Amino acid sequence: MTNNEYIATIGLEIHAELKTATKMFCGCKNNPDEERPNINICPICLGHPGTLPVLNKEAIKHVLKVGIALDGTLADFTEWDRKNYFYPDIPKGYQISQYKYPLVTDGKLAGVALERIHLEEDTAQSTHDTHDKSLINFNRSGVPLMELVTKPVIHDAVTAVTFAKELQLLLRALSVGDANMEKGEMRVEANISVASPTDTAAGRFGTKTEVKNLNSFRSVERAIAYELDRQMRLLEAGEKVVQETRGWDDAKSETYSQRSKESSHDYRYFPEPDIPKLKISEIAEFSAAALKKEIPELPWIKRDRFKKDYAMTDKEAAVFVDSPALADYFTSIISSYKTDTKKIKLTINYLLNTPLKEIDTKPIDISYVVELVGMVDSGEISSSAAKDIIAMLHEHPGRSPREIAIGNNLLQQNSAADLIPAIEKVLTDNAGVVSEYRGGKTASLQFLIGQAMKATKGAANPEIVKKLLVEKLG
Repeated sequence: MTNNEYIATIGLEIHAELKTATKMFCGCKNNPDEERPNINICPICLGHPGTLPVLNKEAIKHVLKVGIALDGTLADFTEWDRKNYFYPDIPKGYQISQYKYPLVTDGKLAGVALERIHLEEDTAQSTHDTHDKSLINFNRSGVPLMELVTKPVIHDAVTAVTFAKELQLLLRALSVGDANMEKGEMRVEANISVASPTDTAAGRFGTKTEVKNLNSFRSVERAIAYELDRQMRLLEAGEKVVQETRGWDDAKSETYSQRSKESSHDYRYFPEPDIPKLKISEIAEFSAAALKKEIPELPWIKRDRFKKDYAMTDKEAAVFVDSPALADYFTSIISSYKTDTKKIKLTINYLLNTPLKEIDTKPIDISYVVELVGMVDSGEISSSAAKDIIAMLHEHPGRSPREIAIGNNLLQQNSAADLIPAIEKVLTDNAGVVSEYRGGKTASLQFLIGQAMKATKGAANPEIVKKLLVEKLG
C-alpha cells in the first residue's frame, strides 16, 4: 500500500483547567499565576487520610455551560469515580474523575462530533530539570479540570488544530477558562491510528497510539503529522504498530515511546464514596434555561456577524473574536455611526493597525476615537495624521484629537485659495515633469502630488491637491 491508500483516524482528548476561585474539592486558592511552590495546599489536596472532598459548584456550572454551547446533552444523573493509579503527582493513589456518568455527552464543535465532557481534579505538577532531581509542586493538585473527548472522526492534523483553537476561543468567551497552552491550562492528547479505506469504512480502525501533553497548536499539528507518517511507514515495512503512550520531542520533531497504553480496566474505576451523587434536575441553577442566560454570543456566531454586518475579512473578524475586549471596544465606538460604512472601515483599520488595539493597558476614551474618525471622514486630517494623533493620545490622555491636531499643525488645508500658491510653485520648480505629463506620461502626476504635499509639510488634503494640479495642468 502507498500512503494514499491509508486513512487516518484521530480522536482528541483535551484537558482544560477551569477558572474558579478555589480548587475542585477544597477551599485552597486556584491561582495558576502563583510562582511559589506548594503554597495553595491543604490536607485535602495533599491526600491526607481521613479528609473529605466537597464539590465546587462553580466548576460544575462551567462544564454544563460548555455543554450547552456545544449542543451537548446534559446529564440528569451524575456521580464521581476513583481512577486508581500510582504516580508521585497523585498523592491519594487515585484521581477523582467521572467515568460512567459524565456531565455532558454528544455535541459538536467545528464539525467534529463529541463523545463526552466530564469533570475531574488536576494532578500535581512534576519537574525534572532542577538540580538533577524530580520535584513536585502541589499548587495545581486538585484544580478543577474539564476533559473533553471527541469521537474518532478527525482525519487530518489541520482539522485537529482547528478544533482545538475553536475550543480555546469558546472557553475564553464563556469565561470558564483562560486556556493558555504555554501555562499548561489547556493540554491536548491525540489518539492516532491508520487503516485501509475498507477497514475504516467498516469501523475497524488500526492500532492506536496516544501522544500526550501537547502544549501548543504547532506541536499538535506536527506531532499528529509525524505519528501518522511513522505508523504508515511501519505498516508498509510489514511491521506492527504497538498500542502505547508516546511523548512529543519538540526539538527533534518526533514522538517517542513512554509506556504501554492503559485501558479503562487498568484504572479499576469505582464510584467515589465520599461525594454525593447528583440529580441535576433538582438543582435550579444547573437547569439549561438558567445557564443559557449566562452564555454570551458564541465566537463562531460573532465571527459570522462581524463579517456580514461590517464587511470584515476573515482575518479581521478573527482578530476581534480572539479578543472579546477589543470587539466590545469596537462595538461601543461604532454605536453612533452603525450605518456609515466608511467610518466603520476607518475604525477597523485604526483598531487593527495602530496602538488603539492596546485597550487592555492604554484605553483611549471612546468619544475621542469617534471624534478622530469623524475628522478623517470630513477631510480635516489625513489618515497618516490620524495615526500620529493616536500615538499622542496615548501620551497625553487628557487632550482631545482636535486639540492635538491644532497644537501640532496637523489639520489639512482644504481651501483651494490657500493651496494654489504652493501648487503654482511646484509647477514652476518642476517644469520638466510638467512637460512629461502634458506629453502623455500620466504617472508624473503622482510625483507632483508628492512635491505639493512636501511643500505643505503634509498639511494639504491630497484629493484637493490632485484636483488643483489636474486643473492647472490642463
